[in-house]
Amino acid sequence: MTYVITEPCIGTKDQSCVEVCPVDCIYDGGDHFMINPEECIDCGACEPECPVEAIYPEDEVPDEMESYITKAAEHFE
Repeated sequence: MTYVITEPCIGTKDQSCVEVCPVDCIYDGGDHFMINPEECIDCGACEPECPVEAIYPEDEVPDEMESYITKAAEHFE
């Protein structure tokens, strides 16, 4: 499992999550930040830092935002 950044990040792109990531796996994906699923160590440090609550554990992403799981995976292929 990994963490996923979803739609609320679009237009915000607050860098608090980037600053606390111990493995630097959060990248600028254009319209929002993305977490590289291959590099994420599941520490969860990023989730509470997000001011717009856009970060979820992969298995808790709301149904209407599940496309962001695929979007991140494809971005880092």
